[in-house]
Amino acid sequence: MVYVLDKDGHPLMPTNRHGKVRRMLKSGQAKVVKKCPFTIQLMYESEHNVQLVSLGIDAGSKRIGVSTTTKTTVLYEADVELRDEIVKLLATRRQMRASRRSRKTRYRPKRFDNRRRGEGWFAPSIRQKINTHLVTVARVCEILPVS
Repeated sequence: MVYVLDKDGHPLMPTNRHGKVRRMLKSGQAKVVKKCPFTIQLMYESEHNVQLVSLGIDAGSKRIGVSTTTKTTVLYEADVELRDEIVKLLATRRQMRASRRSRKTRYRPKRFDNRRRGEGWFAPSIRQKINTHLVTVARVCEILPVS
């Protein structure tokens, strides 16, 4: 699939006509915007005829499955792997802070009374998973006219 954006950067329906895309790029009617996934932008005004495109997400604990389809064809499929080392990285950071406190340097006391968790607080590992879901959906919506 070659994903297509109109002159203003709004997504149009993708195409499989690679020869036409190659001729448009050679003649200057289009330019390459992204190489992965391959996306072009038209340099001329075009009609904004798009089909009904559905976005489906399978949200797992370790992977996210993303698929966009029309009634007959699959336009985009992806399998996004989520990070799983965040808890370990935070534990390492906590150990480093504790070791700084125990060294023969000036005393750095523990600060725990001034840590208030605000409204809607999520753990960093959960926050990262939520943000990855949002970024994945936003990237798909940049290249396809998801309705």
